[in-house]
Amino acid sequence: MKTPPPEPDTRADLSLALALADLADAITLPRFRATDLKVTRKPDRTPVTDADTAAEEALRAALAGERPTDAILGEEGGGAVGAGRGWVIDPIDGTKNFSRGMPVWGTLIALCVAGRPTVGVVSAPALGRRWWGAAGHGAWTSDRPGGEARRITVTGVAALEDAYVSTTNQETFRETGTLDRWLALSQACWETRAFGDFWQHCLVAEGVLDLAVEPAANPWDLAAVQPILEEAGGRLTDLRGTVGFAGGDGLASNGLLHDQALALLG
Repeated sequence: MKTPPPEPDTRADLSLALALADLADAITLPRFRATDLKVTRKPDRTPVTDADTAAEEALRAALAGERPTDAILGEEGGGAVGAGRGWVIDPIDGTKNFSRGMPVWGTLIALCVAGRPTVGVVSAPALGRRWWGAAGHGAWTSDRPGGEARRITVTGVAALEDAYVSTTNQETFRETGTLDRWLALSQACWETRAFGDFWQHCLVAEGVLDLAVEPAANPWDLAAVQPILEEAGGRLTDLRGTVGFAGGDGLASNGLLHDQALALLG
């Protein structure tokens, strides 16, 4: 009987995820602010650019060669991850920013094992920033791909009245009928910001923000940030308190404020 190949270890998977981020950066950054950028709309009216599709196609091709038996779920190409190993990819999180020339966008890459993200990489080349984390190996950031890595941790803020909180778009709370809950939380906190998308979750992980709220999110929006947050000492749940990235919304915190925030958002 043929012996199956050994399972890749977490370090090997993290190294692969970082290499995939390099690959995506090489595709997306040259297209940022390109005068011939092609932007179309998907059925849900969200924008997609030629850089989104090209980056995801390249990532899928690379994974097919490196991890041919792993499943893939991507924003543009679909798919699913089940009980085994699967990669969750957002080629450009923040496509609206990307298409408008705003530098807050990034590629999100996660590896899930048995439904739980164990490796996460967020690369934001226009900001010159990258964040990554892997189970048991901590959470890290660098000011540029290949730059000096520094370990990150969440804040020790324990009271909402001292907290910085961020969201992506306040109007989404109005659309989902939860604006009163967001206002209750934001009014309970010290300061409210709208850094949005992946950036706010990474800022929680590195101790700049204390809370970040997503009133609507897809799995590829949150899978990569979950291991980064958890390895930094934080938490990620949906707005009902269930741990994970697939609940349709999300709350990232330093851990100490999580239950207090959920009490106002629930």
